[in-house]
Amino acid sequence: MKRLAAVLSALSALAGLSLVTSAQAVCPVCTVAVGAGIGLSRWLGVDDIVTGVWVGGLIVSVTIWTLDWLGKKKLRFQGDQTSVAALYYLFALVPLWYSGLIGHPLNTLWGVDKLILGTGAGSVAFVLAARMHEVLKKKNGGKSYFPFQKVALPVSALAATSLIAYLIKCVCV
Repeated sequence: MKRLAAVLSALSALAGLSLVTSAQAVCPVCTVAVGAGIGLSRWLGVDDIVTGVWVGGLIVSVTIWTLDWLGKKKLRFQGDQTSVAALYYLFALVPLWYSGLIGHPLNTLWGVDKLILGTGAGSVAFVLAARMHEVLKKKNGGKSYFPFQKVALPVSALAATSLIAYLIKCVCV
């Protein structure tokens, strides 16, 4: 049943790709792709710390995307960044806790739940990569150094963080 749910999640996320019409800041295509990757990783049995890295990236991606949308609609308010981010973390992590995916005493690394640890690492990696893109773009007169730099940097950062998390997990187990 869990495997079927994971497959259906991945397929519905991929189906959402057909609804996306244009690329934007931290584009919807990237967000849907990360969401599909999370569902697929659970189905394939990927360790929770690696899955958590992508959960963190997805949460930051959706947060940035939402803040960009709010800005375009002139709906910005004091504390909007913190409020939007907190809501998305709650929306993502509370159901995982209630379903038992977070909080299992045998699913920890260094005494911290693997999904939580991975989510934190993925969030930091995504934020740093998005900021690196902005710094590089500013240094290059407002242009990216290469096509899809805005996508390549965060995805590369998440992939590198996943590899590091996996290697740490292998050494610590």
